[in-house]
Amino acid sequence: MRSVEVAAPVANVKSALTAGGVQDTVRVFDTKVPTAAAAAEALGCDVAAITNSLIFDVDGAPLLILASGAAKVDTALVAAQLGTGKIRRATATFVLHHTGQEVGGVAPIGHPEKIRTLLDNSLRAHKLLWAGAGDHNSMFSITYEDLQRITDAEELTVR
Repeated sequence: MRSVEVAAPVANVKSALTAGGVQDTVRVFDTKVPTAAAAAEALGCDVAAITNSLIFDVDGAPLLILASGAAKVDTALVAAQLGTGKIRRATATFVLHHTGQEVGGVAPIGHPEKIRTLLDNSLRAHKLLWAGAGDHNSMFSITYEDLQRITDAEELTVR
């Protein structure tokens, strides 16, 4: 881990953590950790404890699904549970516009505006979760309960 100047997206995540009453646990790595596998390797944890922040497009509105790094989101299942139309993977431009963060570094928090958020209930099995902190080199740790509380996420089966 190295000490670097914190970029705006990471600073926004740090602010959101502390505003939510959670300790700032952001770690910055020398190498990029843009995938769950890369993050798990850098952190020495199970890939299932990595929380992927996935942005989807639902009729032009963003939907954030916080899913285990070991899971593939079943968008048809999620759509059926929500009673909504088709859920499509968002474009990189759509993600950046709604989160202020680039694909591969999206955090569950620190966005310009609140995004409807779903939380993969399989993540509950882990004492400690790790999530992206707003860029490709940063992650933070958090409990399932704190993540649900600070994101105001709806628990859901996503796979």
